[in-house]
Amino acid sequence: QVQLVESGGGLVQPGGSLRLSCAASGSIFSINAMGWYRQAPGKQRELVAGFTTDGSTNYGGFVKGRFTISRDNAKNTVYLQMNSLKPEDTAIYFCNARIKVPGWVTSRDYWGQGTQVTVSS
Repeated sequence: QVQLVESGGGLVQPGGSLRLSCAASGSIFSINAMGWYRQAPGKQRELVAGFTTDGSTNYGGFVKGRFTISRDNAKNTVYLQMNSLKPEDTAIYFCNARIKVPGWVTSRDYWGQGTQVTVSS
């Protein structure tokens, strides 16, 4: 019923930039929160950036001003602009959204399939 579709991953050299997009579609009543996580091989999934339920933004401590999250509410889409990429940013990046569907009392978390980001020379 609800799908999150990510795009924009790929291979980039250190110091380069990428822009990720995540579009939510389907039977959506409201989106309460939306953002990006990442998971590198052998590591736990961690928050990259996200919009919280009150509309504020959170960033992972490693971001340090390099990434910017933005959104287009009309399109149910969030973007992640990543600059000054480092090899340690290499990971699968997952979109996450807390969505309420029509007829449900509570919202639940949905995940995208993930998009690979590789930073290498």
